[in-house]
Amino acid sequence: MRMLCASTLIGEFFVIGFAGLVAMKDDTLSTSTVWTVCGIAMVLTILLCGMITRPGGVQLGWALQIALIASGFVVPVMFFLGAVFAVLWWASVHYGRRIDEIKARWAANAAAAEGSAAPDAA
Repeated sequence: MRMLCASTLIGEFFVIGFAGLVAMKDDTLSTSTVWTVCGIAMVLTILLCGMITRPGGVQLGWALQIALIASGFVVPVMFFLGAVFAVLWWASVHYGRRIDEIKARWAANAAAAEGSAAPDAA
C-alpha cells in the first residue's frame, strides 16, 4: 500500500505546484499567499509519503484529497484534477491493502512450506 499511496502523493505534489503557478495569475491573490498555501500542501504530500502506514496516515491523505478538490474554487480545473486524484487515492489504498494481504499470505505459505520440508536433525 505504501508504494501506491506514495506514488499518488508525489503526483499530487507536482499538480499542486502547477496549480500554484496558475493561481498566481489571479490578481486578487498575493504571490506570498499562493505560495504559502501551496508550499504547505506540497510539504504535507511529502510528509504523508512516510506516514502512510502509521495511524491516521490514510485519513490525512483523505483530508488532502478534500482540500485538493476544494482548491477548485481558486483554480477551477482543480475540481476535475482533485476528483481524479481522489479516485487514485481510493484505488491506491484499496488495492494496496489487497496487495499487502496477498504478500502476507504468500510469505506465510512459504514459511509453512519451508518448515515442513526441513529434514529432522536426529
